Amino acid sequence: MRDAIQAALKDAQKTQDNTRISTLRLICAAVKDRDIANRAAGKDPVSDSEISDILTKMVKQRRESAATYEQSGRLELAEQERSESAVILEFLPKQMCEEEVQQACQNVVQETGAEGLRDVGKCMSTLKQRFAGQMDFAKASGVVKTMLRQ
Repeated sequence: MRDAIQAALKDAQKTQDNTRISTLRLICAAVKDRDIANRAAGKDPVSDSEISDILTKMVKQRRESAATYEQSGRLELAEQERSESAVILEFLPKQMCEEEVQQACQNVVQETGAEGLRDVGKCMSTLKQRFAGQMDFAKASGVVKTMLRQ
């Protein structure tokens, strides 16, 4: 994943796409910061799944910022946040649609033998292992809780 980000940065520099360049540099900086933190803690460099987590957080931050800017009437800044979010999303796996999330949650609830709300953590752990970066786990948690309440 690192190589793909670096290659995209080089391509953006060749085409002089400033928004793309700045966003890709932000991604590289975030990954490098995590590498440094891991090194200080005696851990290995960031893996692809950790990079996906970093990118997911970056997208979430940009969506929240865009909404805030829109509410304040700063539409040009909201649009900038959305364009940065689009660049970051290129490096994440395709997001699952609502129906796919429902089906995945249903399968995990059945596979783990979950019977009540106390089993939500076990279900969510399994979902995070299988679908890292592919679904919004906050929404998935709500779906699992609804299924286990019935």
